[in-house]
Amino acid sequence: MRKQILAVVGILILGMLLAACGGGGGASEPIKIGAVFDLTGPTSDVGTLYANGERGYVEWLNANGGINGRQVELIGQDYAYDVAKAEQLYSQYVNQDKVVAFMGWGTGDTEALRGKIATDKIPFMSASYSINLINIDEAPYNFLAGTSYSDQMVIALQWVKEDAAKKGVDPKVVVFHHNSPFGESPVPDGQDYADANGIAYTNMAMPSGATDLTPQLTQAQDFGANYIIIQNVSSPAALLLKNAKSLGMTNSVQFICLNWCADELFIKLSEGAAEGTLGILPFTADLTVPGAQDAANFLKEKGDSLESQGLHYVQGWWTMATMVEGIKRTLDAGKELTGENLRASLEGIQNFETGGVTAPLNFSPTDHRGNDAARIHQVKSDKWVPITDFIRSRITPKLRK
Repeated sequence: MRKQILAVVGILILGMLLAACGGGGGASEPIKIGAVFDLTGPTSDVGTLYANGERGYVEWLNANGGINGRQVELIGQDYAYDVAKAEQLYSQYVNQDKVVAFMGWGTGDTEALRGKIATDKIPFMSASYSINLINIDEAPYNFLAGTSYSDQMVIALQWVKEDAAKKGVDPKVVVFHHNSPFGESPVPDGQDYADANGIAYTNMAMPSGATDLTPQLTQAQDFGANYIIIQNVSSPAALLLKNAKSLGMTNSVQFICLNWCADELFIKLSEGAAEGTLGILPFTADLTVPGAQDAANFLKEKGDSLESQGLHYVQGWWTMATMVEGIKRTLDAGKELTGENLRASLEGIQNFETGGVTAPLNFSPTDHRGNDAARIHQVKSDKWVPITDFIRSRITPKLRK
C-alpha cells in the first residue's frame, strides 16, 4: 500500500512539473508576454498610442476568455527610448518573469536585442520595421507585422517615378529622416532604387529637438527637390510642413510621409500645412474597417473612442493580435508553449486576415516579413483618405549589416 501511495504521489508531482514547463505555465496559468513602451521618450507622441493598443487588446482578450481559457499577463514598462533600459528590461522579463514572447518598440533597441533574442529563442515583434530584422540568419525569432521601412520607401519612390512621368518632370527626391537607426533604416534601399530608376536622391538628418527646419529645407530647395519623403514621427514632420508652407514649398513640392508620421497627430500639429501630403500606410487610417470594430467597441465601453486614440492604437492592437494568433495555434496543436514551437506556429501563418487593417499577413520559415504592401493615403480636409488599394514593393530590399 505504501508503495502504491508513493507511486501515486510521484505521478502527481510529475504531472505538476510537466504542467509547469514549456515557458507558458500549466493549463490554468497565465501566459506571460514581455513588453517595452516609449511613454515619455522622444517617440512617445506615437509610442503611447501604440502601447495603449497593445494593452487594450490584452484587456479585451482576457475579458473574452483569453487564449483557450488562459489569461494573458502583459508585463511591460516605459523605457523612454533608451536602448540600455530596453536591454535591462528584456533580460529581467525573460530570465526572471519567464515570458514566452516579447513586444518591443524602437529600431535601435530591437536591433540591439536581436542577438539575445536569437539565443534565448524568444519570438519578438516590435513597432520597428527595419529590413535588417528579417535576416533569418541573424534574427531568426524576429517577426515584422508591418511593412518594412525599406518596402515603404520603395512604394513611395515607385509612386514618385510614375507621377513625375505623368507631369513630364525629372524627379528629385530628398529624404528627411530621424537622426537614429530608425530614421536611417530605409535610406540605402531608397538610394538603390533611385539609382536604378534615374531618380536624383539625397537625404538629410533632422536635428533632434529642432524648432526650425528652414535651413534644411533651404538645402532641399538648392537640390531642386520636387518630392520630399519623411521618415520620422509626427511632431518634427509637422514642423517641417509648417516651415515648408512658410517658404511656399508646399505648392511646388509633394511631401510624402512614411508610416510613423502618417497619422492624425501630424495633421493636428501641422495646423493646416499638411493638406495634400501623401502617406504610405501599412495600417489603414480608415477606422471604420471591420478589423477596427472590436477596438472601437472596447474603447466605447470604457468611455473613450477610437477616433481619439487613432490609427496607431489599431496598429498596436493588431500587432499584439498577430502574436496571440501564433500562441493560440501552438496550444491548439497540443504543443508546449516554448519559443521554438511558437516560432514554428508563427511561420505557419498564411493569409492572416486583419479585417482590412493591413494586407493579409504571411510568414514562413524563410521569410518573417509579414507583407510588402501598403496603401497610399492623402490628407484631404484634415483627414487621411485612402487613394489606392494595397501596393506591393516591386523589389526585394538588400539585407544590410
